[in-house]
Amino acid sequence: MHRRSFLAGTAAALALPAAVRAQSATTLRFIPQIDLAFLDPHWTTAYVTRNHGYLVFDTLYGMDGTYKVSPQMVEGHTVENDGKLWKLTLREGLFWHDGTPVLARDCAASIRRWAKRDAFGDALMLATDELSSPDDKTIQFRLKRPFALLPDALGKSASPMCAMMPERLANTDPFKQITEIVGSGPYRFIANERVAGARNVYQRFEKYQPRTSGTPDWTAGPKVTHFDRVEWTTIPEAATAAAALSNNEQDWWEYLTYDLMASMQKDPNIKVAIQDPTGGVEMLRPNQLQAPFNNPAIRRALIAGFDQAEFMQAIVGDNTEMFHTPLGFFCPGTPMASMAGLEPMQGPRDMARVKEMVKAAGYAGEKVVLMVPSDYVTLKAMGDVAADTMGRMGLNVDYIATDWGTMLQRRNKKDPVAAGGWSAFITGWAGTDHINPAGHIALRGNGNDPSAWPGWCVSPKLEELRNAWFDAPTLEAQQKICVDMQLQAMQDVPYVPLGQYSQPTAYRASLTGILNGFATFWNVKRS
Repeated sequence: MHRRSFLAGTAAALALPAAVRAQSATTLRFIPQIDLAFLDPHWTTAYVTRNHGYLVFDTLYGMDGTYKVSPQMVEGHTVENDGKLWKLTLREGLFWHDGTPVLARDCAASIRRWAKRDAFGDALMLATDELSSPDDKTIQFRLKRPFALLPDALGKSASPMCAMMPERLANTDPFKQITEIVGSGPYRFIANERVAGARNVYQRFEKYQPRTSGTPDWTAGPKVTHFDRVEWTTIPEAATAAAALSNNEQDWWEYLTYDLMASMQKDPNIKVAIQDPTGGVEMLRPNQLQAPFNNPAIRRALIAGFDQAEFMQAIVGDNTEMFHTPLGFFCPGTPMASMAGLEPMQGPRDMARVKEMVKAAGYAGEKVVLMVPSDYVTLKAMGDVAADTMGRMGLNVDYIATDWGTMLQRRNKKDPVAAGGWSAFITGWAGTDHINPAGHIALRGNGNDPSAWPGWCVSPKLEELRNAWFDAPTLEAQQKICVDMQLQAMQDVPYVPLGQYSQPTAYRASLTGILNGFATFWNVKRS
């Protein structure tokens, strides 16, 4: 049985109990962007796992819509010894979902595990001489050198989130998934109600105590819940999801597709909104371990051959107000973004010239295995454009249509193409992930490191510039470094930017309090 057919059938089977509960004010019914294949928020960069993570796990700091961080699980912190000693104090009343109190040693273990999977966390730990928990309420960092961005690292909203978990789980190898989902966040994960590929259920955690100060904004401020349950139902077919929302069988559809946007906007019972002003920044990630993309000249040919507008139009159509090109290596409209070196991304594509670039680079006809998640509407659309463009460039494309979860697993393989490896994949990020070099894992040049992101780009110059960015004394100095990083990235091509677009969400007009950013489930009410 095809996976898409199976999931559609399962969603239909689940529709009846959803309809029975349609009038219940105690359950929020949600259609996630994609199947929640993985539950460990440290283990993967998948946004659906990050969103699930914020339901179940809490963080030491939260981030607001201006990208500023403020205390969340911590009451506050002190900084001593010329910026080289930080003491973070946990606030009172924190409990794990198993009923045990949250202790500082749990958090220290969680930070260590997360940092082995996160670029920002790795930078923090490289600056750390000792991370300890001198008592049950204090998390202590003794630093080798000042690291003013410490709260920013611990409070980043981007994937992977710095989720706090009990020490017994945090001691799990970060390259293996935890086997039990226990956090201290506003909702408990109900494992025995999970239907893999179809449904995930969360129950309000009665012992959760929101902060008493601040304003709810993205992941910052009090996390006040108004629903007893949150139910995620995976509905792969867009038309089925739209019908479920219109018929009041579901309350919120995370990623409204553009082809159905106009009809949703006409429905007085539906509200359509753009939650995240930074949008989605999309990319093709080449595998630099395997031919042909171990050749930087062929990677540069991809930049010359790809028309970003074509990729964006495949998602949004001709509505130019809903996408932005050219996209460089930092999110447009944020302080580190610039137009430096982006000339090859502008103007009409000269495919005859691009084919000559590929030939001159020594391309020998190697198979290009392009992985495309067919159950992810936007990535599927861009994958089709990429396959067509690479074919016209003279590349021997093997288009592998797969599901999102399988692609996430396969992309970890370093084997040659003939042994089940891969050449490139299509993916996307929130613009918040690319506002600076700190958490921008796709812009790393640390491909020889075991923790490097699949694609394994090796660029000592990119790493040198990134390290210098953390020590830059002013905003202007940081911006200059980012210009140099973008110029270097145009030569090394750690990935090929495909454009930025705005992602609409749709929900029943009876819902209020939905925050900007990504999908979070506190502050939301039904009127």
